[in-house]
This record gives sequence, structure tokens and C-alpha cells, in this order.
Amino acid sequence: MSNFNLGQHCIVSDKASIGENVNIGHNCIIEDDVVIGDNTFIDSNTVIRSGVTIGKNAFIGSNCIIGEYWMDFCIDRQTHVHPLSIGDDALIRSGSIIYAGSTIGKHFQTGHQVTIREKAEIGDHVSVGTLSDIQGSCKIGNYVRMHSNVHIGQLSVIDDFVWIFPYVVLTNDPTPPSENFVGVHIHSFAIVATASIIMPGLDIGQDCLIGAGAIVTKSVEPYAVAVGNPAKVISDVRKIKNKITGEPVYPWREHFGNYMPWEKMGFDAWYASLALDDKEHYHISEIQ
Repeated sequence: MSNFNLGQHCIVSDKASIGENVNIGHNCIIEDDVVIGDNTFIDSNTVIRSGVTIGKNAFIGSNCIIGEYWMDFCIDRQTHVHPLSIGDDALIRSGSIIYAGSTIGKHFQTGHQVTIREKAEIGDHVSVGTLSDIQGSCKIGNYVRMHSNVHIGQLSVIDDFVWIFPYVVLTNDPTPPSENFVGVHIHSFAIVATASIIMPGLDIGQDCLIGAGAIVTKSVEPYAVAVGNPAKVISDVRKIKNKITGEPVYPWREHFGNYMPWEKMGFDAWYASLALDDKEHYHISEIQ
């Protein structure tokens, strides 16, 4: 081990690898085969279980469990290592629980008391708001922003640059209760507004807008605006104007850049700088 700052009443395994300038608060437990990168801060009463790798410059708040047990441990009380990897520059706020067996990219951020279940694949620059719950085997792309109290059902797929606002629910059981789960797929640049519910197995198309409180029972095409219960398509996002200026406001990516890789250069310049394969990934030229 390298030199690091350790609070009182901690248990740190001799088999853990801890980087330089790491600060660990009081009453923490760091188990076997944990890797913690340089310049990481771990607040008091946090547990990091076996097989967890945390990148450099992380901040982990108090009362977190990183690498939480799967059901297999609950059944037989035997250690089953399911590796969990979290990239550099993570900010995980107090009370969050991240299960073992997931891969999370760089610049990951949570609010307080977030739960992320096993087998999640999460990209870079993803933000998950306070009290949100991501169930197992979900795939989440890059630059996805989820606000508070969001529920992402098991097997959901969320592509890059998606906004999900508070109290949204992605469901996954067409005939509840059953085990025939089928996840929702939200495509890049889509927006799902507050308190919407998306029924199992639906596609929410690229750049579309789901209005607040919508109950979505059918897949939604790219660029569509869907509102109501049951949700109906009422417009194309490109027809929506700012009520004050009269200027277009969608696709949002052309008018808003906070937290996004095009924040300083604008979307068009950023998109032009991409490799051809990356451009083809977003299909923008096909649907404009």
C-alpha cells in the first residue's frame, strides 16, 4: 500500500491497493482486492466491498455501499466476487448503494441515496439524481442526465444525450406480475419530461419529446412530441417556438450545451469534428 490518510475505527484489507493522496474517513471498511485511485476522498461509514475498482479523483460520500452483495451472498453467506469498475472523477453522494458486477465510466455523478443494481453498463458523464433507482441489466450511454426520483426498470436501454426528468418511470413487465420482462429503449437526444410513464418494450425515438405526465403506450417516432394519457403525437419538435422570442428551441442540442461536449463550440461544430463512424451512430443526417 501507498501512504494514505485513514480515520478512526477503519478496517482496510492488506490485499487492497490504495493510491496516493487518498483520504478515508472514520468507520470505513475496505475489503480484499479493492483498487482505489489517487486523490480519492471516501467519507465516514462507507463500505467498499471485494472486487471494486475506483478511478482517480473520486469523491464518495458518507454511508455509501460500493459493490453491494448480490442475492448469491444473501443465500449462502459465501463471498462471490462480481467486479465493479467506476471510472475517474466520480462524485457519489451520501447514502448511495451501487451493486457489484457493473461497469461505470468517467465523470459519473449521483445525488443522495441512489441505488444502482447489478449488471449495469453506464457510459461517461452520466448523472443520476437523488433517490433514483436503476434496476439490473440496464445499458446507459454517455452524457445521460437523470433527475431525482427516476425509476429505470430492468433491461432498459438509454442511448447517449438523453434527458430524463423527475418521477419518470420506465416499466418492463407487459403482463404484471410475470418474469417476461422487456425493457424500454430511449434513443439519443430524446427528452422524457416530469412524471411520464413509459410502458414495456417501447422505442422512444431520437430527438423526440415526451410531455410531462404522459402515459406512453405506443412507440414514438423520431422528432415527435407525444403528450397525454394515453400519449398521442401532436407535433414535431422542430415546430416548437419560444413563446417570447418566437425562435425555434428544438432539437434542443442545437440551442443548449450545458454539461455537453459541445458546450464551448456549439453542436454543429462538435458534430462536424466527429469521425464518420461516430456520425453514423447518431443517424442525424437520416432524419433531419
